[in-house]
Amino acid sequence: MSEVVVKGGGASGAAAGPPAASSAAGGGATAATQSEPDMKGWLLKWTNYLKGYQKRWFVLSKGVLSYYRNQAEMTHTCRGTISLHGALIHTVDSCTFVISNGGTQTFHIKAANEVERQSWVTALELAKAKAIRAMESDEEEEDTAANTIPSEELNLVVRELTVRLENLKTCYDLITKHGSALQRALNELESGEDLPNKTKIVSERATLFRISSNAMINACSDYLQTAQTQGHKWSKMLQHERDQKLHLEEMVEQLARQHSHLEQAAHRHRPNATTSASDDEDNEFYDAQEEGGSVASQEDSSFILKIPVAHHHHHRRNSNDATGSSSEGEDGNSETQQVLVVTDNLDNMDVTDRISVNSSQALTPTLSNNNQSTKVARTRRLRVPDKPNYPLNLWSIIKNCIGKDLSKIPMPVNFNEPLSMLQRLTEDFEYSEILDKAAQCKDACEQLAYVTAFTISSYSTTSNRTGKPFNPLLGETYECDRTDDLGWRCVNEQVSHHPPMAAQYCEGRGWRCWQEFTMTSKFRGKYIQIVPLGYAHVEFPATGNRYTWRKVTTTVHNIIVGKLWVDNHGDMEIFGEKSAKGVKCHLKYLPYSYFTRDTQRRVKGVVMDNASQVKWVINGTWDSKIEIAPVTSTSGSAENPVFKTGNYKTAWNRRLPASDCEKYYNFTTLACQLNEPEPDVAPTDSRLRPDQRLMEDGKWNESNGEKLRLEEKQRARRREREAEAEKAAAEGRPYPPYEPVWFDKRKEDGTDQLVHVFKGTYWDAKAKQDWSKSPDIF
Repeated sequence: MSEVVVKGGGASGAAAGPPAASSAAGGGATAATQSEPDMKGWLLKWTNYLKGYQKRWFVLSKGVLSYYRNQAEMTHTCRGTISLHGALIHTVDSCTFVISNGGTQTFHIKAANEVERQSWVTALELAKAKAIRAMESDEEEEDTAANTIPSEELNLVVRELTVRLENLKTCYDLITKHGSALQRALNELESGEDLPNKTKIVSERATLFRISSNAMINACSDYLQTAQTQGHKWSKMLQHERDQKLHLEEMVEQLARQHSHLEQAAHRHRPNATTSASDDEDNEFYDAQEEGGSVASQEDSSFILKIPVAHHHHHRRNSNDATGSSSEGEDGNSETQQVLVVTDNLDNMDVTDRISVNSSQALTPTLSNNNQSTKVARTRRLRVPDKPNYPLNLWSIIKNCIGKDLSKIPMPVNFNEPLSMLQRLTEDFEYSEILDKAAQCKDACEQLAYVTAFTISSYSTTSNRTGKPFNPLLGETYECDRTDDLGWRCVNEQVSHHPPMAAQYCEGRGWRCWQEFTMTSKFRGKYIQIVPLGYAHVEFPATGNRYTWRKVTTTVHNIIVGKLWVDNHGDMEIFGEKSAKGVKCHLKYLPYSYFTRDTQRRVKGVVMDNASQVKWVINGTWDSKIEIAPVTSTSGSAENPVFKTGNYKTAWNRRLPASDCEKYYNFTTLACQLNEPEPDVAPTDSRLRPDQRLMEDGKWNESNGEKLRLEEKQRARRREREAEAEKAAAEGRPYPPYEPVWFDKRKEDGTDQLVHVFKGTYWDAKAKQDWSKSPDIF
C-alpha cells in the first residue's frame, strides 16, 4: 500500500502499475485553498531506470511542477521540473495522469484515488492557465518598457513636480480664502454704514487676493518651466536611446556581413570547392552547387559512419518516456561504433542498375506525374497567384525576440506563405510512391530502406521554401483526398494550442501513416532553429511491420543580412516495431560546412537487422536524390567493421518545381493544389480560413486584419474556458479539458504512451455532411 496526501487530507490506495510496484509511504502534505491552485504532497512517480513507481514529493508553484525525493531536498536538490505554460496534461485512468512538455520531459504520476487525482489535475490546469496569462502579460510589459526612462531619474523628476504641484494647491487655497473674504467685504460695503473703515478692509482684502494671485501665477510658471525642462531632457534621452539602438543594429548587421564575407572566402578556398561564391552579399554561395548529381560515385558512395550502440532507445515508448527520470540517474549509453562502407566500382554495374542510377523517373511510373494519372477525376490548378512585392525586413520585426519561442510571437503575414502548418505537413506525402514500393517489399530491411528514403524526401522542399506557414487555430482541420490520382487521403487537426500540436492520419495503397507534430523554435540572432518533438509512424498491414521516427533539426540562416537559406542536420533513428521489432536505421544529416570534402546536404546511413548486422546502405542528399544498396560482404574487426555493398539503385529522385516558382513562394505543383478551394469540406478546414485566403489573393493588408481578428477570437474562447475551469474548481467539481473532434487521446498499442489516435469518423461525417461537432473558429 502507498499513502498519498494532498489538499490537507489523507487517503490510501493500491499502487498497482505497469509493472506492479509498491512502496511503504507515510507522511503529510499541505495544499492551499481552492482559490490558490498551488499544491504540494506525496505522489507516486514512474522512474524508468527502476522500472516502477517511487514515492516523490511534488510541489506546484508559480506555474512550475517540481519533484524531490523527500521534503528535506527542497532546500538543495530538485530532481526534475516541468513548466506548465506549454504542458500537456492527460488522465490515464482513475488514479494515473501524465504531464508532458511535448516530448523532452514527461512525468507519469499516480495518486491514491480518483478524488486526489482529480484535485491535482484541476490544480495543474488552473496553474497552466495562470502561467499562460502571466507569460502574455510579461511579453506585453517587455514591449512597453523598451524605451522607458531609468527609474531613479524618473523618481527625482516626479518628486520635484510633486512639490511644485503642492505649491499650486496651496496658492489655490489662499486665493479661495482671500477671494471669499473680499467678496464679503464688498457685500458689507453696500450697506453704506462706516464707509471709511469698510473701505480700508476692502483694500486689505484686495491686496491679499492680489498677492495670492501673483503667487499662483509664479507657481504655475515654475511648474511649467520644470515640466518643459524635464520634457526636453526626456526627449533628448529618448532620442539618445533610439540613436544607440540604431547604432547597435547597424553594428550587428555589419558584423553579419563581415561574417558572411568570411564564410564566402572560406568556401572559395576550401578543398575541392566546386565553384566560387558570388561577391553579391545577397547571394549565398551554396546556390552555386550542382543540383541533382548522382551520389553513386566511387568517392561519395564509400564513407565512414558512427553508429550509437545504446539499446535503451528501443524501449523509449514502453511504459513511459525515459526522459522523465533522467534527473534521477538514468543516463543513456553514448558509446558509438565506427563502420566503413565500401562500394564496388560502378563500372561493373549491369545495364539495369545503370538505368536505375541515372533515371530521373519516380519509382512507380503510373504515379510519378501527379496530374497525368489515368484516374484523375478533376482538373487541379498548377500554380497560385504571384506573390505581391511587399518589401519588409525580417530582422526589423524579430530583433527584439532573441531567445524566444517564435510560435508565441505574432508575426505579420508578410513572412508567411499561404498555407497552414496542417497543409505543410501534408506535403510529406508528395513522394508517396516510395511507400507504395515499400509495401511490396517482403524483406523488412529492404522495406525500411525505402521508408528511410521516404522520410528524407519530405525535406526536399525546404531548400528554397523560407516562408513561414500559418499557425493553425485550435480545432482547425485539413483534409486532402487524393485517392483518385495519388492513392492516398489524410486528415489533420490542431489538437492543442499550448503547446501547439497537430495530429495527422493518412492511408494509402497498402500502408497507413500517422504522427503527432509539435516543435520548439528559437531565434538565436543570425539564425532560427526549429526542433521537432513529435513522433511519426508508418505501418504496412499486410506484414504488420511498423516503423517510427522523429524529424531532425531545421535551421534558417541569414536572418539579419543576406539571402535566407535552410539547412537540415542531426541524427535520425528509424526503428521497427511489432513484426519488424529489432530492425532499425541510423541516419546522419550532415550540417552544412565550408571545410568538408563531403557533398553538401548529404545524408548517409545504414539499415540493421534485429541482430544489429548492417544489411542496407543509404546514401544521397536531402534536396536531390537518395540511393540504396545491399551489403554483400563484411570484413574487418567487430569494433570497426567494413561493409562492402552491391550496386546502388535510386530509391527517390526529386521532381523539380517549375522554373518560375520563385514568383509564387517556390511552391511545387502539389503545394499549389493544397489550398485550392474544394466543396463539402469541414467548416474548420484551412482552405476556409479567411486571412490565409486573402493572402493568397494578394490582399495582405486585409489579411493582417483578419489574422488579428482570428487570434483575438481564439484568445476570447480560451479565457471563457479558463473562467469555466476556475468556477468548476471553486465548486469542487471536475472540468473536462479540451477534446479534439476527429482524434482521441488513447494509449498507443503495446505501450502506455498517450497519443492522439484518429477516430475514423471524419470521412463518414463528410459523406453525410454532418459537421455538428465542428467548432466555430473562423
